[in-house]
Amino acid sequence: MTPPFDASLSVPDPLTAFAVTPARGVAGAIVFASPHSGVARPADMGEAAGLSLSALRSAEDVGVDRLVAGGPARGVPVIAGLISRAYVDLNRSPGELDPLLVEGEMETTPTAKVSAGFGVIPRKAGDGSPLYDRRLSRDEADARLARVHAPYHAALGDLMQAARDRHGAALLIDWHSMPSRAVAAGKGRRGVDIILGDRHGSSCRGATMRRLRALFEAQGWRVGLNAPYAGGFSTERWGRPDEGYQAVQVELNRALYLNEETLEPSADHDRFARALDRVVAALAAERWSR
Repeated sequence: MTPPFDASLSVPDPLTAFAVTPARGVAGAIVFASPHSGVARPADMGEAAGLSLSALRSAEDVGVDRLVAGGPARGVPVIAGLISRAYVDLNRSPGELDPLLVEGEMETTPTAKVSAGFGVIPRKAGDGSPLYDRRLSRDEADARLARVHAPYHAALGDLMQAARDRHGAALLIDWHSMPSRAVAAGKGRRGVDIILGDRHGSSCRGATMRRLRALFEAQGWRVGLNAPYAGGFSTERWGRPDEGYQAVQVELNRALYLNEETLEPSADHDRFARALDRVVAALAAERWSR
């Protein structure tokens, strides 16, 4: 029987923003990241009174870190966020501060995500519920970014640079999950299973994208490209093919492995996990180059 996902909300002291599982043996050119799999909420979050746990967890990529845990045995290090996305979103630019949430003067990056309430410190939960009944001070926001966002991206940068130094190229696979409603195809019709995002062709080579798509399609999955998820901050930051860095965001349809109401493994979880592990094995066996 598949064990339930760990929903512990305790936070280590001192706060641990992420975990890195290094590759066993010789590391290859690939790095796996799961920025939204964290569940811990630091005590200073100060969310709105009465906000339900389901609302707080509605944007988490539940269990994605576990689904890709076979990477290290095949030479692929994995970095996974440990802090809830409701506290800090690791796949947003640190400049994407929401002026409706954070008080004080700031230079913010005006994006559609910020306007919608999903900046680097989200104003809304994944289901649209307001996360706060107060505004955050600028000092509070800066402290969150310094304690969680900055160290995660420094560690991801170390992994990517080490991979390129070893092999002349590095490929980031940034793993995420998406609610099935986001890709629903209508009554009686099957939606998309996997979405690959390469920022509309800018973050990786065309040959890389074609090979990735083929690996997922070989498992019988329907694969979409870039819509509605083209890639976030990590894909943009590390998608620099001319410098030897490629990046692809992978979105997994939660309905394939998760009970979306209880956030526990579904009856299909193990079958999906085995199929995804075959993709992981194939990814690790490829020779990725510039």
